[in-house]
Amino acid sequence: MQAKEILRNLQLLELDEISQFFHTIPPPTLGCGGARGSVLGDSLQLMTHYHDDARTMYEVYQRGLHITGDGPCLGFRKPKHPYQWLSYKEVANRAENLGSGLLQKNCRSSPDQFIGVFAQNRPEWIIAELACYTYSMVIVPLYDTLGPEAIRYIINTAEISTVICDKVEKAKVLLKNVEMKETPDLEIVILMDPFDMDLVQMGNDCGVQILALREVENLGQMNRRTPVPPRPEDLSIVCFTSGTTGNPKGAMLTHGNVVADFSGFLKVTEKVIFPRQDDVLISFLPLAHMFERVIQSVVICHGGRIGFFQGDIRLLSDDMKALHPTIFPVVPRLLNRMYDKIFSQAGTPVKRWLLEFAARRKATEVRNGIIRNNSLWDKLFFKKIQDSLGGKVRMIVTGAAPASPAVLGFLRAALGCQVYEGYGQTECTAGCTFTTPGDWTSGHVGAPLPCNYLKLINVDEMKYFSAKGEGEICVKGPNVFKGYLKDTEKTDEALDKDSWLHTGDIGKWLPGEYIAPEKIENIYVRSEPVAQVYVHGDSLQSFLVGIVVPDPEVTEAWARKKGFEHSYAELAKSEAFKKALIEDMVKLGKQAGLYSFEQVKAIHLHYEMFSVQNGLLTPTLKAKRSEMRNYFRKQIEDLYSNTSI
Repeated sequence: MQAKEILRNLQLLELDEISQFFHTIPPPTLGCGGARGSVLGDSLQLMTHYHDDARTMYEVYQRGLHITGDGPCLGFRKPKHPYQWLSYKEVANRAENLGSGLLQKNCRSSPDQFIGVFAQNRPEWIIAELACYTYSMVIVPLYDTLGPEAIRYIINTAEISTVICDKVEKAKVLLKNVEMKETPDLEIVILMDPFDMDLVQMGNDCGVQILALREVENLGQMNRRTPVPPRPEDLSIVCFTSGTTGNPKGAMLTHGNVVADFSGFLKVTEKVIFPRQDDVLISFLPLAHMFERVIQSVVICHGGRIGFFQGDIRLLSDDMKALHPTIFPVVPRLLNRMYDKIFSQAGTPVKRWLLEFAARRKATEVRNGIIRNNSLWDKLFFKKIQDSLGGKVRMIVTGAAPASPAVLGFLRAALGCQVYEGYGQTECTAGCTFTTPGDWTSGHVGAPLPCNYLKLINVDEMKYFSAKGEGEICVKGPNVFKGYLKDTEKTDEALDKDSWLHTGDIGKWLPGEYIAPEKIENIYVRSEPVAQVYVHGDSLQSFLVGIVVPDPEVTEAWARKKGFEHSYAELAKSEAFKKALIEDMVKLGKQAGLYSFEQVKAIHLHYEMFSVQNGLLTPTLKAKRSEMRNYFRKQIEDLYSNTSI
């Protein structure tokens, strides 16, 4: 596949040199083709799902329903009014009614039954989607920005006979296409909004039945069908992408594709910001795009709430103040607007200087792994900014385009929440790389998700070579789509014979620096008998080791509590004591959210304090890591040679 002439400036964190801690073991099924994967997970097996009871999008909703029951699910509001909520039970009931009603209108419970949805974000969108999933039908989003020709192309290519739309104006666009005999398969248009008899007559004139959404739900309620749940390998959605030239391409995504993609996200974030039942997501990014829909699926799977904006982006801040969301999916363009507005309101050079000064102080905390919104700087400078987003945002996720490092850095500090960036495209469901928690640097799009492998291949004509760590990004895994609907030529361009997706984007591997040994050391020194610790990782080894200096004042007393009747010096020779000490350190690490690969697997006990005098500390008492590595070279080699995991 030819790389695009205009390429995104993407950079990827290299996983085989994370702070010189890890290297990639080539996956056995892929050979030595330069493929790299996530270091997260229990094995080299790619993730297909996170929860055993949520392997399809139907099961995802059922899981949220089981967690929350009659709790709030989908929220909407009228101007200057609070949010109103539909419960999980109400949404599930309406979806079964709507799905049953569609079946009464000659739709089939089958993965080759395509239902069009032509609407802005609102609860009925999700109800229509769930109705399709409940009876193994496939949803096909339509959206205005594609243009009228593209909408006609999609309806004809997918042979859509039924479209659910929100507004009368959109229904008229659809009917005009039928009237001009450009979409002859369209038979039914279902309206979410009220309509009058003029629209019904317009439909009759061209042979299209106009129905109200509630009317179809009532029909289904009177003729209720038993759900026909889909399988993971069944299609869930055909998502048409605009592309750069020609007709849009219909990416066929299965239930398993979507579940695998958001499961990778869950695995990456599980220790630090795992979704909760009290999470609230503000929905304003188009549901016709997979980025928004994957993030929503994560929230629904855990019984959280989705609050929809009023439909006007200018009122988004007002909606957020009313909703108080905790999760905020966003695109870089909006982040840029926020950034520009914040600084435009700092009307004088002095105010701007103070704002930048406060942001630098907060940024220092962020670099040290401290994410908070209750500091003095927050109270003096950033509370108004945080309140404009509802005051409770704990996670921002951005994608769809490269984000400015300056903007991301400032907002991470000013908003006091975790800001994640990812890269992907519809053909790999949404994301294939994602920021690793704790790595709050900018200018890259994170590391591969645990649900896919990545590799770079040569683009000779543009002088990008994988040997230099750059080239076209290729993706393989259970989140990669099955091809383009009725377009084998484009499918063959995108997917090679080994099922690698050729994205057409250029990427570059970067040395990773997001596993900070200082962070691990600061956790381990909380262990009562530990006075000092040096954590080391070798790029040719798959685990960490440590040099520990026991505290002479408390070690013997701590050891006696554990059943060791040894002197301070004798404890150095006790393997049982070292095992107990490692267990205590690892326990603290787990409590602090360290991943298993961030924990030491072996330690050497050293009985001389690290100091400025012996050259192991700087005058400010920071570890001289290079000197430490050389000083303990022999002990480190012994730890690696004598330890098996």
